[in-house]
Amino acid sequence: MFKRFSLNYALLSMALDAVLTAAALAASHFYRTTWLGWVWPTDWLPGRAQAQAIPMILWPVIVLLWQGVFAVTSVYDPRRNYRAVDEFQTVAFAETLACLALAGLLYLSERAVARWLFVFYVVLNVAFLLGWRVIARIAFKLLHGRATPQRVLIVGAGEVGQRVAETIAAHGWTGLTLVGYLDDDPAKHNNGLPVIGTIEDAPRLVAEHAIDEVVIALPQRAWARLNQLVVALHALPVHLRIVPDYFALTLHRAEAEDFAGIPMIDLRAPALNPYQRLVKRVFDLVVGGALTLVALPIMGVLAIAIKLDSPGPVFYRAPRVGENNRTFNMLKLRSMVADAEARRGEVMRTAEDGSVTFKRPDDPRITHVGRFIRRTSLDELPQLLNVLKGDMSLVGPRPELPWLVELYEPWQRKRFAVPQGMTGWWQVNGRSEKEMHRHTDEDLYYVQHYSLWLDLMILARTVFVVLKGRGAY
Repeated sequence: MFKRFSLNYALLSMALDAVLTAAALAASHFYRTTWLGWVWPTDWLPGRAQAQAIPMILWPVIVLLWQGVFAVTSVYDPRRNYRAVDEFQTVAFAETLACLALAGLLYLSERAVARWLFVFYVVLNVAFLLGWRVIARIAFKLLHGRATPQRVLIVGAGEVGQRVAETIAAHGWTGLTLVGYLDDDPAKHNNGLPVIGTIEDAPRLVAEHAIDEVVIALPQRAWARLNQLVVALHALPVHLRIVPDYFALTLHRAEAEDFAGIPMIDLRAPALNPYQRLVKRVFDLVVGGALTLVALPIMGVLAIAIKLDSPGPVFYRAPRVGENNRTFNMLKLRSMVADAEARRGEVMRTAEDGSVTFKRPDDPRITHVGRFIRRTSLDELPQLLNVLKGDMSLVGPRPELPWLVELYEPWQRKRFAVPQGMTGWWQVNGRSEKEMHRHTDEDLYYVQHYSLWLDLMILARTVFVVLKGRGAY
């Protein structure tokens, strides 16, 4: 991992956090005793203990508490903070732990501390510590990383090397600058890429161009040159990094792990980090539980209508492929005749490009009640039980039919790197109007750009899509 910032920057970050934490304490006491004490004077209420400030003797302890929690949660680890969303999530997680620790400390030492003082401090502290990081990122982007330039040379101008170059270009604000490629293939010298020499020229070009980082991105067939190249560059003051040619094998992304000193690469590392997974699960339980309470009476009425409309069960248990290719039974209100699966051949169509379609507006298997609940998406309500159970999430790629997954190309299976959802990016951008196999790009977009904010936006857009009835049949 390239160093986005130097050790001095990490020390500066720690110092700023310490100063701003103390500033948040001072500001919260000022506002509590002046502004809030005037507009909301609660201390005079009968039977209420006199609320007090946080003793100044505890201020250094609080600052050290924040520093310790931030250090333990890797806030100052540059390898985890390339993207703004990753850094802000890490800071938010550290803030939550530090606030809980402070609440426990005050409970055991100074229970009479004013609650509003605690709230003011937490809000100001979050604003200060996130605020200066936002300003720092804006400054780095405006400077285009000129403060800490790093010249990069890529060995290998193939697919892997070009992917590294694209990433460097996308993170130019960090100071990374691509000098060029080295490749032995003559064809690579004439395809517009900045190939400045062959692999044999590496020691000379590293010295001539003052290279800071050499990224070896050779295909597996060229790894025989690897040892020779590493030995040739060993005496030069340059960082060497190797990008294994495994991208075609990964489910979503890979992570390097250390097992008792043995480096390993996890080809199926989850797309969500532990913090994101925790937040997503809590969100599913809270919002999903509330929606289930609202949906239960509606499902009861619909169950009666389904039984009166056609013979067969009320619920339809459909095998689906979920996260990490695990199969589960997805619940739906039955909207088709009881033998619909046996009649699937009546509606299945295969296009010239091999894409399969088995949903169409005039499907003869749909019942009268079924047409209504499919148009209004009410047939999906029982999936809230799948969400509470943990088989699904409220938002995510749509769970797929097992037989259809067997037709997937390897790259399409990357959509299973996150929990599958009741609604998702595909559903709010076309729903059934898009043929099967045509929505994988939307699913991968969601996987690569996941955030709680994106989930909230998709849920909001789902309401409007359902009300319009667009693409539902």
